Amino acid sequence: MKIKKFGGTSVGSPERMKNLLSIIQSEERQIVVLSAVAGTTNSLVEISQSYMSGDKRKAKQLSDALYEKYQQFVSELFSTEEGKKNGTELINYHFSLIGSFSTDLFTPVEEKVILAQGELLSTTLYHFYLTELGIKSILLPALDFMRIDEDNEPMVDYLRSHIHPLIDSKPDHHLFITQGYICRNSFGETDNLRRGGSDYTASLIGAAIMAEEVQIWTDIDGMHNNDPRIVQGTKPIAQLSFDEAAELAYFGAKILHPQSVFPAQKYKIPVRLLNTMEPSAPGTLITDDSERGKIKSIAAKDNITSIRIQSSRMLLAYGFLRKVFEVFERYKTPIDMITTSEVAVSVTIDETRYLAEIVQELKAFGTVNSVSDQSIICVVGDFSYHSHGFASRVFESLKHLSIGMISYGASDCNISLVVDTTDKIEALRSLHSRLF
Repeated sequence: MKIKKFGGTSVGSPERMKNLLSIIQSEERQIVVLSAVAGTTNSLVEISQSYMSGDKRKAKQLSDALYEKYQQFVSELFSTEEGKKNGTELINYHFSLIGSFSTDLFTPVEEKVILAQGELLSTTLYHFYLTELGIKSILLPALDFMRIDEDNEPMVDYLRSHIHPLIDSKPDHHLFITQGYICRNSFGETDNLRRGGSDYTASLIGAAIMAEEVQIWTDIDGMHNNDPRIVQGTKPIAQLSFDEAAELAYFGAKILHPQSVFPAQKYKIPVRLLNTMEPSAPGTLITDDSERGKIKSIAAKDNITSIRIQSSRMLLAYGFLRKVFEVFERYKTPIDMITTSEVAVSVTIDETRYLAEIVQELKAFGTVNSVSDQSIICVVGDFSYHSHGFASRVFESLKHLSIGMISYGASDCNISLVVDTTDKIEALRSLHSRLF
């Protein structure tokens, strides 16, 4: 069985939703995971924020505007009176639920319920559309099998034990439709998966049922070997390892959340990135295998701040780095990169909410300098110990630019460098010219 996930742009209009038929209509058994219609979740966030701030009038205005969009969506999606009637009753129900929160105390619990309405709408509308066409499909409510624990981690065993009976009870059906993003928490309340949203859902389901393949359909034909918005002549990457894909996703490739494919990676389920606008394009296949002797891609991550701590107390000392890292732990601030010498350590962060407090505490260990407006340039490929020449090609490409930090050797598939953000575009273009 294959898992096919379609993002918000893939179901962003009635026409695009209809076009999915050419992709999903086959005799193979498949589970289709849908995101909310493009723009819906952002609108629901605004509605929730208005409720949270007590501005019920604004919440109603935003809700009415979104309702009008769905009225138009229903009128264009369905061609029969029965279809339009079912679609209208559906949106009336969901928007009535959204409006009901104007009379209650609004808490994060209610917020999660509102945020779930987008996926519930898109999946049911598509199920109704298939029914109108006479195509059999089964709607699998994600809230019946997708659950997270008290640490907000998905419960894969729970998912496995609850989704199999739902699928096995319908042996004559090939097409199952479910919601991405949404789940229940340890209290049984409506919640969401946060990291990677619908991609994460598809990966989790793929792992739970040991799927043949997880397909993630977006509006881009796979991962490219550089940022196509900045660099001309980029090309899709045919194959990546899970580690390479995670590095690229973390350092700027927006097509994929860095943690969303971890469940598939754990169970060695292939993940394929495909383009709904060009279904025949091969896309990018992500597997456990890594190709040797190749540089695959370049990515960049902005809004980076580098912090350098210099202290003679580091020399031949133990426990020093632990104390430094504990400062970041106390302020729940992740570190992106780290480099060390005998008397200094440099790190980068992209969460600067507590930068002033972190710097102040670090001063207890030595001299501290921080520099903002930096970018991390990440080059992914075969940088294993036995490879030759790739690192020198990277440095040769950037010899005319100032480099603040270099991270090399921690990963077999990544070399990362820090540059001023003003130099980012030149760095990406120069690397692309020399490496590809």
